[in-house]
Amino acid sequence: MIDSHCHLTDPRLRQQLDAVLARATDAGVDRAITIGTDIADARAAIDLCHAHASLRCAIGIHPNYCHEADISHIDTLRELQSDPAVVALGEMGLDYFHKFADRATQVKFFEAQLALAQELTRPVVIHSRDSIDDSLSILKNFPTVPAVFHCFTGTSGEARRIVDAGYLLGFTGAVTFNKNDDLRQAARLTPGDRLLVETDAPYLTPEPLRKQKTNEPSFVVHVAATIARVWEMSVEEVDRITTQNVEQFFDWKEL
Repeated sequence: MIDSHCHLTDPRLRQQLDAVLARATDAGVDRAITIGTDIADARAAIDLCHAHASLRCAIGIHPNYCHEADISHIDTLRELQSDPAVVALGEMGLDYFHKFADRATQVKFFEAQLALAQELTRPVVIHSRDSIDDSLSILKNFPTVPAVFHCFTGTSGEARRIVDAGYLLGFTGAVTFNKNDDLRQAARLTPGDRLLVETDAPYLTPEPLRKQKTNEPSFVVHVAATIARVWEMSVEEVDRITTQNVEQFFDWKEL
């Protein structure tokens, strides 16, 4: 199984990374994609990938950090994309919930990164919180760019709109939470070739482990188990399907 989105550069995970990766292997999670959210984090993510053959990374400027970035960082991202450990741009997008950066700044960095992805023929990882309408509207201007809406926590109607637009959905531990029946319905409606499982570790620890504050890649098996229940199939089949989706979407290759 592959954890398609985690933050292994976060100190809570990086400080115990060997143990984290060992627990993942023991759980059957043999690969992961770690995410860089600004230039410094991108470089750190690339370093982790070169130290661990089971890791790849997506690197970008997160909407909640773009107010601390300079638009010249897009050129740096272009240079870093040439590293074979890098499989995508992102995470990028719009966050209207936290409001760390104003909307105009978020849009500027989102569009600049999408333009870079279009130029380099790269997939992108989208962070969209309370901003599905604007995210989809902007993506229409970059029709050749493949995208996954990571950590999807919206409605089944929003999920349908994203899938109908041609994009993938990434489901986290949120889909396991008892109250999230509509999110499970969104997963039920998502075609098999459009769904990824992820942890977003160290955030969003799934049931039945929510009391453990630090999430980690080994716990993605609980996300897969919930998807298996709503799809009415085995976890092994969900593993096969989602692993194939990750390999195809991110064009995973040996370094």
